Amino acid sequence: MSNGSSRSDGFRPKIQSTSTQFKAHLSPNLDTKADVQNGCDKTVGNLLYMVATKFPANALNHRVFLLKYIVSSQVKNAAQLDAALSFLSNIGPESFNENEFEEACGVGVEVSLDEIHSSVTAVLKENMDAILDLRYHFNVGNLCGQVRKQHPWADAKIVKEVIDERLRSILGERTAEDDKKPLKKKKEKPVKVEEKKVSTAASTTPPEEELNPFSIFPQPEENSKVHTEIFFSDGSIWRAHNTKEKLEKHLKSTGGKVLTRFPPEPNGYLHIGHAKAMFINFGLAKDRAGSCYLRFDDTNPEAEKQEYIEHIQEIVQWMGWQPFKVTYTSDYFEDLYNLAVELIRKGRAYVDHQLCTLEFEIRRPSYYWLLEALGLYEPYVWEYSRLNISNTVMSKRKLNRLVTEKWVDGWDDPRLMTLAGLRRRGVSSTSINAFIRGIGITRSDNSLIQVNRLEYHIREELNKTASRTMVVLNPLKVVITNLNCGSTMYLDAKMWPDAPADDPSSFYKVPFTNVVYIERTDFRLKDSKDYYGLAPGKSVLLRYAYPITCTEVIYGNDKETVVEIRAEYDSSKKSKPKGVLHWVAQPSPGVDPLKVEVRLFENLFLSENPAELEDWLADLNPRSKEVISEAYAVPSLGSATTGDRFQFERLGYFAVDPDSTPEKLVFNRTVTLRDSYSKGGNK
Repeated sequence: MSNGSSRSDGFRPKIQSTSTQFKAHLSPNLDTKADVQNGCDKTVGNLLYMVATKFPANALNHRVFLLKYIVSSQVKNAAQLDAALSFLSNIGPESFNENEFEEACGVGVEVSLDEIHSSVTAVLKENMDAILDLRYHFNVGNLCGQVRKQHPWADAKIVKEVIDERLRSILGERTAEDDKKPLKKKKEKPVKVEEKKVSTAASTTPPEEELNPFSIFPQPEENSKVHTEIFFSDGSIWRAHNTKEKLEKHLKSTGGKVLTRFPPEPNGYLHIGHAKAMFINFGLAKDRAGSCYLRFDDTNPEAEKQEYIEHIQEIVQWMGWQPFKVTYTSDYFEDLYNLAVELIRKGRAYVDHQLCTLEFEIRRPSYYWLLEALGLYEPYVWEYSRLNISNTVMSKRKLNRLVTEKWVDGWDDPRLMTLAGLRRRGVSSTSINAFIRGIGITRSDNSLIQVNRLEYHIREELNKTASRTMVVLNPLKVVITNLNCGSTMYLDAKMWPDAPADDPSSFYKVPFTNVVYIERTDFRLKDSKDYYGLAPGKSVLLRYAYPITCTEVIYGNDKETVVEIRAEYDSSKKSKPKGVLHWVAQPSPGVDPLKVEVRLFENLFLSENPAELEDWLADLNPRSKEVISEAYAVPSLGSATTGDRFQFERLGYFAVDPDSTPEKLVFNRTVTLRDSYSKGGNK
């Protein structure tokens, strides 16, 4: 190849001065096959450069074939070359019919100037109103695209020149106004809310991968493309792919179905990171009407227990997935042994097997080398990132230590991000899967997902599914002095915010007597403008009941602690106080309300990323669990059973814990409400 001065009659392609990638990929073929040692015209040079930078790695054996079409000007523009590259990428290294190639990239198709003029005329006519309105601010690229739809092999430069010429004849020469940047029109606010919703929905169509996260994966019949490149010490490169024969044999044996596998090690309980792996493997198989194996990786007997195997099978079902078949790696030990013998017989070394989170990506070459050495089918491998969530640890080793050293109350402690712990806390499998779907099938290994993102999906579901009820965590007694101490009224309380008035099943009965209990934090001695709770001389509305006004405060023996409030209620409901409080009443005179235990959970760790700390156990949150042994609840809660979920009004979402007994119910706080009530004394 010449390195002298450029030719005077043509274009010198960027062979000497462009990237190393260009030289490495193209130079040898230019010297021996393309016959452009002394340069070439600009069009050919640009196309050759595209070949150097865009040629599909799985079809390198066809590169010289394409070069001949370029230097002979049979493939002579970017549109043809893009089509040729797409064709070869789909074919891969296999042989193909040359006529099919030529048809696919428009070889021999000539688009006359008259045909271009005719199409431009039709396109301009169709867009004339907008052109006259916008003049030279109209998007010419859009017009070019419409013409190219009719003539994909037309010369794009000529199409643009014809359109520009026709626009000048229609609009005249550009004016000063045409050169001004157009002002953006302010969007008019729609008159009706309904119209706003419609217009917003129409303008924000989500991409396909958001509608279907599995759209990024190829179909089984497409698995002839290069999976990875393997670089050998002698400088050679092997590009792993399935031959046409190998792929056809595989498709025949599988019926063309997608087959995936979820391969947990039975050495502990599954955590929310495994939920991501399940979503990808089981979800992809379900999306493609395929099958997913539950494959136990039982290769470390010292750390494995039958308890873990049984838990994994049960929790997979709870997450909503149905394995096609349950298998064990040990089922294949004999097959693996025979394959190892085959490698030895062929004079090759034995290589271990492949996993699929990002830390195993570097093993992909050895995995494909092994499959190629044994003549086996090479499946599509896609490494995805681990799921990292803030204020917790996800390592099984760390989780095991928390459990065995009793820093937590077992594998299903509600503070852990184990699936058993989340379930016990009151989180559903559907909200976990919604969270996984929301974060996407990512490959970004350094991202830390904030725990409140998971809490968002939990709230979204519980807001629709958890019935409302009332519980007082830290009761303060209120005696209503103008209500007969022997009377009991039964009032209707809503189980759902939008409960229809004519549907009795949407309501539950609450007793209202002269002794009720409110939250201690809903009372203060000094009132203020931004405070909506109860204070001396101030009124509040008891939810579903009546307004009450504080008339007297009773102190304890220390003369400081408030032990009782005296109040009067407004039976006419004429007063309209701003503050609304939840409450629980004595079900009958002298009888305490239903007592329940309530467990409040916070983040297990103080730091966002405790796994990075050397002494990560020192970061444990001492207030991650608070037990309220005697909260008061409305009587209807007495029939709740393990797993039932409720919204305790103004407090959060709660679920019945398995520790509950017939004598005493135990509730776990699943997640707090949005912080919309935190005014004044409610802090």
